[in-house]
Amino acid sequence: MPPTAAAIPRLFRRTTLPAALLLPAVLLTGCPLVDSGGSCDGSGAARKDLAAQKVLSSPPAGAADPANYRGAGVSTGCDDDSAGPAWLHAGRVYAFPGTCQAVIDHYTRTAAAQGWQSGPAPQAGAACWTRTDDGRHLVLDVDFQLDSWSPVPDPGKGIGYEVTVGSNADGSAANCTD
Repeated sequence: MPPTAAAIPRLFRRTTLPAALLLPAVLLTGCPLVDSGGSCDGSGAARKDLAAQKVLSSPPAGAADPANYRGAGVSTGCDDDSAGPAWLHAGRVYAFPGTCQAVIDHYTRTAAAQGWQSGPAPQAGAACWTRTDDGRHLVLDVDFQLDSWSPVPDPGKGIGYEVTVGSNADGSAANCTD
């Protein structure tokens, strides 16, 4: 049965206000109304699992939170801005009084002990390992290039680095070169 004449203004108010609020949000954020397949929706449990990876809490002796990142701990995120699956990640930033090579050597030993496989040879700014955990393909990165961060981590008299574990939201294969 069609709405009565008296119900049309109520119906109009109920549908146009949400639409009027949604349209500017879509235009300002660039977010599509339709999911493109690379969604972060429902990824909370998988990000929590990534954050629980032991390697994130296994820094070399002497590593600590950067002076301007006290108490930050592990943070998680999801990037769904590409045509493929969304990228889930959990990471932690550390300040270390030693060298980049000492950090890479530490994570090479730690990663191997925790079942990670070596990726390509470490380069000046990063090192990478992979493994599969409960059918989910994981990538472990250690990255020393933190200059684009805001604020840039303050390592004091040492170096700063980030250790990150990531995976495709759907758990599909991922590697160090992706």
